[in-house]
Amino acid sequence: MSYPFDCITEFMFFETDIDPADVIMIPGGSHPQLMEKAAELFHQGLAPYILPSGGSTPNVKTTEWEFLRDIGIALGVPENAILCEDKATNTFENSRFSRQLLQQMGNLPSKAILVCKSYHARRALLTYQVDFNETTFMVTPVTDKTGTNKDNWFLDEKRITFVMRELTKIGEYFAHHIPNWVER
Repeated sequence: MSYPFDCITEFMFFETDIDPADVIMIPGGSHPQLMEKAAELFHQGLAPYILPSGGSTPNVKTTEWEFLRDIGIALGVPENAILCEDKATNTFENSRFSRQLLQQMGNLPSKAILVCKSYHARRALLTYQVDFNETTFMVTPVTDKTGTNKDNWFLDEKRITFVMRELTKIGEYFAHHIPNWVER
């Protein structure tokens, strides 16, 4: 069935093909599905490192980074393959602090896999593209613990709110970046 808002679904819920990369990045979160997917990709040999990002949050007892790291270790990812960024409090900081860490390591990626919530995929990608303009990103979204995905986001008010809040943030956050992305 076709809906007038199908263009929103296509814009917000997307994924790309995945190829080997230098790092798998997770822009924070208290959803175990994020690290479960990252660990799966790691075990497939698609990247040598996973970089979860996230500081303290009321959603987990520790930092988001520790929460995600512990899941990764439980899933067999070696601790030394999980890089540490445990200060970020929002997606912009996830991106900025991840870049700073990788730059300090002398390891800015030419290719990276971004594992994020399905309805956060577009904003996460745009955010990371601001800081990592030399990096090609591949996006692997996951359905998080809210169960929100492209097939059901429009079926209840709570999920509609999740998606529309993300869509609104894209307009608010990125309008001023557009001139910087245009080659002159």
